[in-house]
Amino acid sequence: MKTIFKEVRVLDPESRRDEVLDVVVEEERIVKIGKKLGAEKGKVIEGQGKWLVPGLIDVHVHLREPGFEYKETFITGSHSGARGGFTTIAYMPNTNPVIDNPEIIGELIEKGKAESIINLHPVGAMTLSQQGETLGDYHEMKKAGAVALSEDGKSVLDSYVMKQALLKAKKEDLPVLVHCEDPSLVAGGAMNEGKKSRALGIKGIPNSAEDVITARDLILSHETGGKVHLCHMSTKGSVEILREAKAKNPLVSGEVSPHHFTLTEEIIDGIDTNTKMNPPLRREEDRQELIRGLQEGVIDIIATDHAPHSKEDKNQSYEKAPFGIVGLETALSIGLTELVHTGILSPLDFFEKLTINPARLLGVSRGKLQTGEIADITLVDPEVSYKINPKDFHSKSRNTPFKGREVKGKAVLTMVSGNIVMENSRLKEANK
Repeated sequence: MKTIFKEVRVLDPESRRDEVLDVVVEEERIVKIGKKLGAEKGKVIEGQGKWLVPGLIDVHVHLREPGFEYKETFITGSHSGARGGFTTIAYMPNTNPVIDNPEIIGELIEKGKAESIINLHPVGAMTLSQQGETLGDYHEMKKAGAVALSEDGKSVLDSYVMKQALLKAKKEDLPVLVHCEDPSLVAGGAMNEGKKSRALGIKGIPNSAEDVITARDLILSHETGGKVHLCHMSTKGSVEILREAKAKNPLVSGEVSPHHFTLTEEIIDGIDTNTKMNPPLRREEDRQELIRGLQEGVIDIIATDHAPHSKEDKNQSYEKAPFGIVGLETALSIGLTELVHTGILSPLDFFEKLTINPARLLGVSRGKLQTGEIADITLVDPEVSYKINPKDFHSKSRNTPFKGREVKGKAVLTMVSGNIVMENSRLKEANK
């Protein structure tokens, strides 16, 4: 079976190709790319005015399996990803039980193959049960299929343990995705610390809670040679620290989520808990520095930190409700609206942070739109405008601060290994 994309704007960040071409997919691979390739038998997709990009890759997703399936599952999470244009997802280990050994990794990989319509890759926990004390068996976890390590949801607070983890991860060539947070500085806070938190009477979280651990982990990366990737950066200070670290250490990288480069604490009213995430929404000066970091390439990756919660979980007081929002189905549209259509990033630079850079971090053979490559592809209509409606989500959860937001641009087709799994918001089962 062939699929032929006709006269699409091909955007391949790895080769920096940006031109209108035809693309032919046969079986699971891209077999031809060129101008006016002529008649080909197969499914023809007219692509005039649309962009064809490598399938989007998200390095930071919470799929909630095992243990919290009432929030999300491999099935609903993969459907959500496909609808948002994502073909590959790395999912975090803060589950129940924690993903901290090769046996559970093997089981989850098989379950993912059976139930998901996109590529799912597990991230293993750095320490057993994420207790921050005893390191897991990184060698066996990598053999079983882990693509990275993380304690996401918390930091490894013992600096000696963190150093040993980086040394051990280096031997396995595994990146460590770090959640930078000092709980002694968070101290029960629920939003950014400042005038707004004081006005609302809500305990705040200072920027320093993120910045001090950011600095420590980047110092330890430089000392050990271990790969450190900063998750969900939110502060001006973290960008400045990463900028300085990158000048002497090529092994460090960082990500920002759409909510942090788009929203600030000013939208928080102390009632709508869909504005509560960790790290919290910060000030405008932080948001502007995150954007500057994206422009300069200091921040390498855009990741969703997709964190689904049930309506009941979120329907509590602001202080008691859990942190986190969903993002797989809004990330592309928010990014196009806020970064590309505003001229902050070129299309190639934007998609670089959603395709080849995440692929390189995880060490997966994806992220390229080139002849001979696996046909993981996303077709984007950059001009379609719509209002975000959580009722349309395929995720089990609806916790988003972007309800009713007008956006421009969306994924209209998602292809995984040559199989169309989403077309015009309708999902299709992949051929297994």
